[in-house]
Amino acid sequence: MEDGPDEKVMRLRYAGTCRVCGVGIPQRTEAVYERQTKRVRCLSHEMSPSLESSPETNRGPVTLERVMEPGPVAIEVVEPGTAGASARREFERRKAKREQRIRTQHPRLGGFLLAISEQRQSTTAWDTGAVGEERLGRGLDRLACETIRLLHDRRTPRSRANIDHIAVTANGVYVIDAKKYRGRPQLKIEGGILRPRVERLLVGSRDCTRLVDGVLKQVDVVRTALGDDAPVRGVLCFVEADWPLIGGSFTTRDVHALWPKKLYLQLQLEGALSSEAIDDIHRCLAKELPAA
Repeated sequence: MEDGPDEKVMRLRYAGTCRVCGVGIPQRTEAVYERQTKRVRCLSHEMSPSLESSPETNRGPVTLERVMEPGPVAIEVVEPGTAGASARREFERRKAKREQRIRTQHPRLGGFLLAISEQRQSTTAWDTGAVGEERLGRGLDRLACETIRLLHDRRTPRSRANIDHIAVTANGVYVIDAKKYRGRPQLKIEGGILRPRVERLLVGSRDCTRLVDGVLKQVDVVRTALGDDAPVRGVLCFVEADWPLIGGSFTTRDVHALWPKKLYLQLQLEGALSSEAIDDIHRCLAKELPAA
């Protein structure tokens, strides 16, 4: 097939969906890119020159839909996932395991002991994390539209870790880690001219620099799924932190630290990605990173 003025045969940077038959086209597969509609189609769907000049097709734009026999088209629906689902399951698992152990060891007093004792901090941390993810997930879902596509609680390959939220927007892909921490987030910089510069993330007096390392690993996972040149940003969103009235957000090692409303505004900014490109990236990530 020769390239025409309004279309081009190319190897897809991102996975796409054929606009004619609805079949998914994998990343790095050759397909026809239609410049005017910014959509893609399979190589097998080649337009016949005779059709373009026939009187039957001069009544409107020439599309394959007009010359193909009508029939059902399979459209793959992307399931965005449930925010905080895996953290909530882990909390409930640990809670049930503790209750079973105590009732087994103390058949008569088990209920009383459960009522007067508290869960271990290692167990309540899962509940706290789930609440933070669920709260941010609800706010993100209210923004969902053609130019803001969301994925929640995604598994990372060959790891027990997960990605809390992914937002695909016109201005790029955001990898979002939700944290329900108390205290004021701040960036502390040590060293400089005579010593190596070291950036530390503090929340109150607590050193949380390891959170930045975690987000950077998640960003690498998403970049690997899309390609090294994909516009991917890392975000740490603190849902209950003590942010100042003016300013407060900052960036450390290309990871943005901010609060939910600040994040929502960022996601709604204009950008170079079309709604079709956003849909293709969204579908690619949903396939490569399944729900946890």
